[in-house]
Amino acid sequence: MDQLILFAVSLIANLFSAFSGGGAGLLQLPVLIFLGLPFGVALATHKVASVALGVGATLRHMREDTLERGFTLFVLGTGLPGVVLGASLILQVPGRWAEIALGCLTLGLGLYSGSRRRLGQEYRPSHRDRSGMVLGGAGLFFLGFLNGSLTSGTGLFVTLWLVRWFGLDYRRAVAYTLVLVGLFWNGTGALTLGLLGDIQWAWLPALLAGSLLGGYGGAHLAIAKGNRWIKRAFEVISILVGIKLILG
Repeated sequence: MDQLILFAVSLIANLFSAFSGGGAGLLQLPVLIFLGLPFGVALATHKVASVALGVGATLRHMREDTLERGFTLFVLGTGLPGVVLGASLILQVPGRWAEIALGCLTLGLGLYSGSRRRLGQEYRPSHRDRSGMVLGGAGLFFLGFLNGSLTSGTGLFVTLWLVRWFGLDYRRAVAYTLVLVGLFWNGTGALTLGLLGDIQWAWLPALLAGSLLGGYGGAHLAIAKGNRWIKRAFEVISILVGIKLILG
């Protein structure tokens, strides 16, 4: 029964996450804790499972050829060091106040996006000069740190940062978030947490299966529905994740 619950929760959480550009931890991480895992073990287990979200989304988005190689390497190079740093520190500090702060910021993301009707509806590359890339890379490093330390909702930050700073539309931004954050950032965080903490290996088959199928299905929906639907899904998930983090 636990395996069925884990599969269903993982499938639903990752389906919505792949469609909106983040937020799988809204359902998946609390369920792991509810079923009896300590926070550190639940976080490491969730990180490993969320890599399958990136795999599923990558399989679908690679067929569309949306990612630019140079920009892809830039996102990885600036974000991954932050992921390692955040994952190294999170097991040593209490995270409740950080979760509340992150919840307020995530809630603000959804409200901000909702107040900007044309945000992310068109692809208009911006801040691609040296100073813009340096500041953008610093932002990605900070978001990588959040991703490594506090898993819930950080993909939403990356999605909006790519839209707001670099001028991507929502469909492209979600593709970058799912492939690079879901696969590489989360993979690095999972490895770091696995080396420093413990993972509940017996629960991973159901979580991985749900993440893989949910990631592929959500990515397909995002490609099929387009920017307007992705924007609305992003706003709804951001608001829900923010409220959940604040309330605990």
